[in-house]
Amino acid sequence: MRIYKECLYCNKELKGRTDKKFCDPQCKSAYQYQQSQEHPERFYNRVDNQLKLNRRLLKNFNKAGKATIRTEQLHSEGFNPNYFTHYWKNQKGDVYLFVYEFGFLKRSENNIEKYILVQWQEYMNH
Repeated sequence: MRIYKECLYCNKELKGRTDKKFCDPQCKSAYQYQQSQEHPERFYNRVDNQLKLNRRLLKNFNKAGKATIRTEQLHSEGFNPNYFTHYWKNQKGDVYLFVYEFGFLKRSENNIEKYILVQWQEYMNH
């Protein structure tokens, strides 16, 4: 008695190795795409992707090592201040949130919400 296996994507009969799951690379790719659409992104991936986006935005808007930007501009690009890797507190008590080596501090000036952007410096290690 012979047991026939079918392709996980197109249901065609599989020939060849006994552990084969797909009839060709196109079916394998289509199946993996279908699975990614049916199953929501894992928590770890969501956090990692947001951290990467936040870092890229902070780096792009902070070319000189220190900058100021309106919060709405960063948020419109997809920045989420709830995702950060660590923090640093200066001598005045201000707490800068960091995404890897790029930090931000929320400030309000003349009723306009802004972020002060900084880059990690060696003196912050102490």
